[in-house]
Amino acid sequence: MDRVEQYRKIIQQVLTDYATVPIANGEIDSQLIFDIERDRYQITNIGWDGNRRVHSCVLHLDIIDGKVWIQHNSTEMAIGSELSKMGILNSDIILGFQAPYLRQYTDFGVA
Repeated sequence: MDRVEQYRKIIQQVLTDYATVPIANGEIDSQLIFDIERDRYQITNIGWDGNRRVHSCVLHLDIIDGKVWIQHNSTEMAIGSELSKMGILNSDIILGFQAPYLRQYTDFGVA
């Protein structure tokens, strides 16, 4: 299996595992969105918490040029560390939400 295909499987597994955790408040569903053709992966929460509509991106990851870009993470999970534990090289994990000049100070890639 090539490296990018391995990364796809790891991302899908980590996001699927996270999405199975029930949400404590309201009637909210976690939806997995996998665009494998374009290598875009998301979890979106949709539903109602009392009278408040919930529709939000919880996690967003892309594979760009063979590297896993963490574009958004509004969870308490250290997704970069989880991906690393599953076999993705730290140098292939890019914190896309982090300013480019700060990435050199992380344990991950700089792209």
